[in-house]
Amino acid sequence: MTPRVREILSWYGAENVGVLTNLARLMNTGKLAGTGKLVILPVDQGFEHGPARSFAKNPDGYDPSYHFDLAIESGCNGYAAPLGALEACARDYAGEIPLILKINNSDVLHGSKSPISALTSSVDDALRLGCAGIGFTIYPGSSHRKQMYEEIAQASREAKKAGLAVVIWAYARGEGISKEGETAMDVIAYSAHVAAQLGANIIKVKPPTAHLEQAEAKKVYEAQGIKIAKLSDRIHHVVQSCFNGKRIVIFSGGEAKGTPELLEEVKQLAQGGAFGSIMGRNAFQRPKKEAIELLGNVMEAFAGKKL
Repeated sequence: MTPRVREILSWYGAENVGVLTNLARLMNTGKLAGTGKLVILPVDQGFEHGPARSFAKNPDGYDPSYHFDLAIESGCNGYAAPLGALEACARDYAGEIPLILKINNSDVLHGSKSPISALTSSVDDALRLGCAGIGFTIYPGSSHRKQMYEEIAQASREAKKAGLAVVIWAYARGEGISKEGETAMDVIAYSAHVAAQLGANIIKVKPPTAHLEQAEAKKVYEAQGIKIAKLSDRIHHVVQSCFNGKRIVIFSGGEAKGTPELLEEVKQLAQGGAFGSIMGRNAFQRPKKEAIELLGNVMEAFAGKKL
């Protein structure tokens, strides 16, 4: 146990020993163990976008065991996936890497401007599979946000009572938010803050752009001189928006992109004070050797090493 991990755990004083232990498991696993930084492999894209769109580029990814192996061999802190993928292999890899069960999911077979994910598994499933935590997606801005907030409130109570950590994916979407606004500076910071207020132990958001979506928010950003020109400044503001940095905030890898572009983004995330990355398709759509090298470079960036 390092002083940095102890410091981070001290921010979660209302949690029971089980939750603190599972947060420590995540932070003390893999190449970044003890640093307080996290790189997690999430593979919910098959459910969310379809198998061909997710795995055809690297057909090894059709097999759930590939993702367990990739997360373990690359030295990730954890692996997150829906129920079926974890059930397929959790016994074979029991105890080798902390798991996060994504308990709600959506698909793209029915499009909606007001998205809501379906509950697809439970806290009991997470316990049965030996998970360290549950994952849950909210869509701030959706007309269904009331139902989502109430669902995660209930799931969070159950998870924490059972000693599981709670990870919230906070993706703003809805009729009142433009496509550009989904990654706007003010919207991302607001969404992350909502997740913190809902009791998330770990918050996942997309890296924000310099766009400001809400007119009233834009006035404040400009009047107070909040720096948002550089990605590192924007990351700093998102982390600040989560209880002045006293909640773990990690950032998604987003759309598939080239390695130089991705690593430059990661450097900016690290400089801005991000606690890490949760990187899916940018990793598993590459051949394993290339993916392991990429994830290793990402980890080195968060560890403060020059690439």
